[in-house]
Amino acid sequence: MQDAPARTEEKAEWWATPAVIGLMGFGLTTIIAGLSDLPTPYGNGFGGGLYGGTNWVVFGMAMAFGGTAQLIAGFIALRKGNLFAGSAFVGYGAFWLAFTLMLTTYAGPFAPPAPVLFYGVAGFAFVWMMFTFTFLINSMKHGWGIFFVFLFLFVAYILLVVQFWQLGGGHKVSSGELWATGAEIVLTGATAWYVATADLTNWNYGRKVLPS
Repeated sequence: MQDAPARTEEKAEWWATPAVIGLMGFGLTTIIAGLSDLPTPYGNGFGGGLYGGTNWVVFGMAMAFGGTAQLIAGFIALRKGNLFAGSAFVGYGAFWLAFTLMLTTYAGPFAPPAPVLFYGVAGFAFVWMMFTFTFLINSMKHGWGIFFVFLFLFVAYILLVVQFWQLGGGHKVSSGELWATGAEIVLTGATAWYVATADLTNWNYGRKVLPS
């Protein structure tokens, strides 16, 4: 993820780019979340995951790496003057913290009736779809890898909104839909992981080894 052009009023930089840790935190946590939502022995689909299920395997990662590490990466990016990366990392770091609180605290013993809960999660996914769209339309300036991260993430949120809206209305979500959404989420995380790997590899070797 490229840094924004330097401005004359900014202080001299002394932080390394936080793109690798930020993208890794987002990407690997997203992969685990996507796997946990597949209708397989490891995952059990969105309905089961909301009530405990295998989402527990996501929570620690979401709090420590997807949440806290991304927040730190975002603060460093903002310190360096990179508004795009800093805003994205802080935003999605907060997303993972909110995601964990929602499913462990507010959808735990105090969970509302299922339709209300599902409609609420659909609304949660919808506002994050809006947040993602803001970055999607600005992402092309930062390379094709970042563009595809936000494109795949935008599609993932659309699928989540549709599926939780269906659940709220009492409709059963098919196994095929769960596979499609879970796989799309995994693809999103894998794309972010690749961009982070390319950034680190290119920096480490001092030349463009992996395209991003």
